[in-house]
Parts: sequence; structure tokens; C-alpha cells
Amino acid sequence: MPTKGREDRGAARAHDRNAPPSSAILDAAFRKAYRAQPHGQSQLDRSRRRAQLKIIRSTAVVLRHLKLRLKPFAAPGLSELQRALVDQSFGAGKLGRSLQRLRHADERIRGLSQDMQRALRNSSTTDEYAVIVRQCYGRLASFVREVDPDLRLLRDIEYFLEQRPRLGKETPTIAIAGFPNVGKSSLVARLSTAKPKVADYPFTTLSLAVGHADLGFDRLQVVDTPGVLGRRRQANPAEAEAEAAVRHGVDAVVFVFDPTESCGYPMADQERLLARWREEFPQLPILEIETKSDLPATRTSRLQVSAKSGAGLDELRARIQALLVRFRPPLPPMEVAVEADPFAPDE
Repeated sequence: MPTKGREDRGAARAHDRNAPPSSAILDAAFRKAYRAQPHGQSQLDRSRRRAQLKIIRSTAVVLRHLKLRLKPFAAPGLSELQRALVDQSFGAGKLGRSLQRLRHADERIRGLSQDMQRALRNSSTTDEYAVIVRQCYGRLASFVREVDPDLRLLRDIEYFLEQRPRLGKETPTIAIAGFPNVGKSSLVARLSTAKPKVADYPFTTLSLAVGHADLGFDRLQVVDTPGVLGRRRQANPAEAEAEAAVRHGVDAVVFVFDPTESCGYPMADQERLLARWREEFPQLPILEIETKSDLPATRTSRLQVSAKSGAGLDELRARIQALLVRFRPPLPPMEVAVEADPFAPDE
């Protein structure tokens, strides 16, 4: 039963993504307004109050929906990595322009509500009240439909980001990188809590996956990146995500070689990719390792590990831990620790 529930929600969400966002917003707004049944001392008074309530309710419902669309992008906003992924997938600057148009729509709708309520105060018949409500509905619908493309874009971006992991800013992050099928996902599965899909064919990892690993007192995020082929101008979306993660979201890289070349790529190509990464990311420490040590191969002096047998994993953890020393917060001086209240709650 739970599985069916998730499938139903997924199908409903897919249907929602295909529908114009303005339709659902306006339907909710006008339905809420229609139910207005205020009290009044006379028929005319009730008509005026009902017209006012229709204006207030319809505009308030729309404003609430706009606020919900804006909320995922409000302070503290997107991380540098999330913004880079959005720009790559949807176009640079498009998100910012859509957010600005929605904020402008919010201002126009607030002004509309005030203008229409002012018009009601200057009117004195039931027919005039009805005309004002129709005018309000028409302009409200126009404002919302104008930002339909922006509402759709924000909805798609929100859904897109939900499928990507969030990297904690305070936790050091290690990316596992290299060519497709060199054993990155198997290694991530052994090192962390991430459960990437693992299979013996290229491009199994189609997007970023994040797990956490505890190395003694150190905790870090481990990012499983899609395989990168090293094509500067022909990168597919998965490769572009991998490089964006390295550029904007990680503190160090474990670069994985497959010396057996069973991944389908010769060592010369793997070496060239590493050289390009060192050139493009000079600020990042890169730890080089070779996987599939349980298989015969011509090897170098790099650390050799096997996710299958576990060989070399303890040494890899130790080397990763050594990379994290610079991320540890300094311990307080002894006199500060002694004078601190031992019963005070942690900050």
C-alpha cells in the first residue's frame, strides 16, 4: 500500500507539471471568493461586504500561492552549487528574472486589491459592486496568466533541485571522480551511507548522489559523481553536473583510475583527464587511487583499493582523514574550557 501511495503522488505530480499553474491558482482563488457569505444590516450592505470579501479572498489566495512559489528561493537562497546546476540546465539568469517578475506581480496584485476596495467605497449600488468585482477578477486573472511561464519555470526548477542532493555548508565534502565504470559507485557505497545504483556498464550514475562517512571524530560528505569523459565542449548533462559539483561544492577529490582498463578507457585517456582537472581546479587537493585491485593489471605507485574485497579501504580512509585536518574547527584554549559552565547547553 505505501508503494502505491507514492506512485499515486508521483502520477499526480506529473499531471500537475503538465497543467498551466495559473489555472489551479485562479480556480482556488475564485472558488474561495465564491463562498463568501457575510452578514449585513441590509441587502445593499451585504452586497457591498460580499463584493469586498470576494476581492480580498481572491487576491489573498493568489498572493499566498505566489509566496509558496517564491519560498524555496527565499533567504538563505540557493547554494553556489545549486545555482550553477540551475544555470546549466535552465539557462543563466532565467531563475533571477522569473523571481523578479513574480515579485512584481505580487506588488501589482496588492495594488489591485487596494484600488478595487477603494472603488467599492466610492460606489453605492449592487450593480456597481458587481462590475467592480468582475473588473478585479479580470485584471487578477491577467496578472497571473502573464507570469504563467515563470510559475512553470519555478515549479520545474524546484522539482529539479529536489532530485539533486543538498550539500551541507559546514561539512567537508569529498568527490569521487573519474571515467565511467571505473568503480566510483562501488567505492562510495563502501565508504559512506550513499546507496548508488551499481552495475557493470557505463553511465550507471546519471546524477549526483551524496552519502556521509564517519572517520573517527571526522564527518564528511561523499559525492558520487557521474562518469566524466573529459570532453570540454561536448559534455552531456550528467558530466556537466559532475564538473559543477567539483567546481562549486567540494573541498577535495578522490580521483579513481581503473588500471585494468576494463572500464573501456585506456590509462592514457584517464591520465589526460586527471591532468585537465588539475589544470582547471588548481585549488583542490586531489588524491589519486586505483580500483579493482582484486583484478590483474599493470599498476603504479598509487594507492590500490578494491571495493569488492575491501583491500586498501582502511588506508584510503586514513588518507582522506588527513585531507580533512584543515577543516577541523580549532579547539578552545584550556583556560576557556575550564571556565566554561559544564551544564550550559551547547550553542
